Amino acid sequence: MESFRLKLDRITSATRNAALSRDVLISPQIRATEGYVVAARVLSDKVTYNEIEDVSGRLIRLRAGDVLAGVLGRRRALKGYAGEVPESISVGDTLQLLNMGGIIGRCTSYVDELGLPFDVEILGAVLRIPAAGDRVGEPADILHGAIPQAEELRPNLPPVVYVAGTAMNSGKTVACVQIVRHLSKAGLKVAACKLTGVSLRRDALGMLDAGATHAFTFNDAGVATTHDHCAVSVARGIMNHLAGTNADVVVAELGDGILGEYGVADILEDPGLAAAGKAFVVCAPDQVAAWGAHELFETRFKLPITVMSGPVTDSGVGRDFIQQTLGVPAHNARHDADSLARAVMEGTGLAAVPA
Repeated sequence: MESFRLKLDRITSATRNAALSRDVLISPQIRATEGYVVAARVLSDKVTYNEIEDVSGRLIRLRAGDVLAGVLGRRRALKGYAGEVPESISVGDTLQLLNMGGIIGRCTSYVDELGLPFDVEILGAVLRIPAAGDRVGEPADILHGAIPQAEELRPNLPPVVYVAGTAMNSGKTVACVQIVRHLSKAGLKVAACKLTGVSLRRDALGMLDAGATHAFTFNDAGVATTHDHCAVSVARGIMNHLAGTNADVVVAELGDGILGEYGVADILEDPGLAAAGKAFVVCAPDQVAAWGAHELFETRFKLPITVMSGPVTDSGVGRDFIQQTLGVPAHNARHDADSLARAVMEGTGLAAVPA
């Protein structure tokens, strides 16, 4: 079977580094390796979790028959799909869409509220044409044009505000957005990043909307899904890249939970990355989670928690527990964002820039 032309209906955000057009060249030879781009046809309709994020960040409804470009990758979400890249992939194989960013793999676990994932039929590998007039092409991947990963951090990084959480949906992104907004309003140049998780642009776009001058994710560093073998080098690379933006401060979201499988703990345990952190914001859904996070930061990471936020701070009961039992400031990102931002500024030693 020879290569052929194909028109894509959807180009998912995970493929952004590959800079695809609607009309692509498809090869039947598929590299079953994370980060490579494949074309697939959606085989069924869904009533929940049925949208895809395109390269612009828009969420678009998927329907049976849609042809899309996605990225091979794995996922290990506690409250979402889990899956892996098979050892081999052939044209006609059925795999699954593991997230809204366009990660494709073999689903190994799902949660009831999301239902079964979309089944997709693999049509072939998307080819990148490296030079004008070259009709052979090479397999497209998201390492093309990526931010380089790094083994060392640049000196004189701007102060970093790390925002971590005990699990998915613990309030991290809300806290990040509010911190970015308030620091920007204070006249500071704020750069932002999401260092761990599974490919999706939504959170970075939210931080740009809040006033960040730049916002990058691990996907910009050529990684579909972070894990313990790459999270630290990816984080170093992104920090080095942001150091060249003349930012006054970097707000860095650590996607997923502290004890998840995306490499959050590895970043917090890395001496250089930890030392760059001048404030550590931790989000938790309840008192038990807040207590557990406090124990981990105190005994394992040996890092001070600057302030706690998340759903546990929605009521005075949770805030009182954190402040009186754990001895940590607690401020709600939705209802007391001013105090949250002030705690972060005090932790980093930053001051508002006079207008």
